[in-house]
Order: sequence, then C-alpha cells, then structure tokens
Amino acid sequence: MSRRASLAVSLLLGLLTLLLLWVFAQALAQQPGPRLAELAATELPRSAVSNPVTAVLLNYRAYDTLLELAVLLAALLGIWSLGAASPGYQPAGPALEVMADWVVPLLILTGGYLLWVGAHAPGGAFQAGALLGAAGVILRLAGHQRAGLPSESSQRLLAVSGTAVFAAVGLATLAFGAGFLTYPPDWAKWLILLIETAATLAIGTTLAAAYVGGQPPENPEGVRSR
Repeated sequence: MSRRASLAVSLLLGLLTLLLLWVFAQALAQQPGPRLAELAATELPRSAVSNPVTAVLLNYRAYDTLLELAVLLAALLGIWSLGAASPGYQPAGPALEVMADWVVPLLILTGGYLLWVGAHAPGGAFQAGALLGAAGVILRLAGHQRAGLPSESSQRLLAVSGTAVFAAVGLATLAFGAGFLTYPPDWAKWLILLIETAATLAIGTTLAAAYVGGQPPENPEGVRSR
C-alpha cells in the first residue's frame, strides 16, 4: 500500500472514531427513558408466558430468535457440504459405555422437562436442545457412529423443523391479520409451545450432527465404529 493510500485509510479511521465518540457522547447526554426490563415486566401478562426470558425470546423479539435458528441451520448445512463425516473414535471402554447408558436417558428426560417448564420457570428450547445435543455427543464418544441420530432424511427434516415451524406460525398469524409473529391471545401459549418443541428438536439435531462433523454415515444406528 502506498504512503498516500495509508494516509487516506488513517484519516478515514480517525474520522470514524470521532463519529463514534460523538454518537456515544450524545447517547450519554440524553435523558434516561423507561428501562427495557420495566417495559418487559409490564407487558409480561400479555405474552402468554410467565417466564420473562421466554417472553423476550419467543414474543418480544421473536424475529431475532428465528434468525438464530436460521444461523444454526446454515452452519449445519455448511458442515454437511464438507463431505462425509470422519470414521469415528477408538472403541469406548466399559466405563464410558455404562455412563452413556445411564446419562443419555437422563439428558433426554431433563431436556423434555426444561422444554415444558420454560413457560413459567428457567428453561426453554435452547436449554432443552443443548441437552439433547449433549446426549448425541456422549453417544458419539461412546462409539455410536450416528451419535444417536436418525437417518439422513430424518435429520434434514428435524434440522429444518425449527426454522420452518417458526416461519409458518409467523405467516399464519400474518394471514389472519395479526401481524407476523403477533400471536392471538387465545392461541399464544400453544403457538409458543409448538415453536419451542420444533426448535428443541432442531437445536438438538443440529448440535449433535455438527459434532459428528460431516454428512451422516450410511450404516444404521446401533452399529458402532470400532
């Protein structure tokens, strides 16, 4: 880069820094308005859930959560585009196999509980999906080549389900004149539960499949790589 170009870049960066500092100073000079936490608590009875975190993720800023699920889906599609998954790990010892037999059902059960309780207590789709993904990781480490996942076509369906159901609910509410992802009060609770259920399955599938690290293997589940 020439000296003149370097000076131009430095000048632009300096001007950008001054602009950001001016914006920051203007923001500090503004009179404080209502805090978001207070506004969220005020509108909580209208959100159909009593857990403020779930209300924020699935109601107040449902657009962001929809995009987060889309990002996870895009990441998995990118991993699958790299080709076949690696053959697997060394055979698991008896201790790891026994641990997997005990821990995996508990993770699945706890994930289901967190999904259901998320409407009124800490929990929800992302926590439940993370536990399902962790169950898949444990199975992969214990020698299951598919990490407990179903066939390739079923994996694709589950991975897409979170984003697809979320968008479908939004389009349905839009078609009925309520606005995109603006839930009717009488249906809000069940629509949120439907979205969270699909999101849980999608997140769990995505995390486990991403850990496998490639396209699903051809051999059926239950055959362990040795």
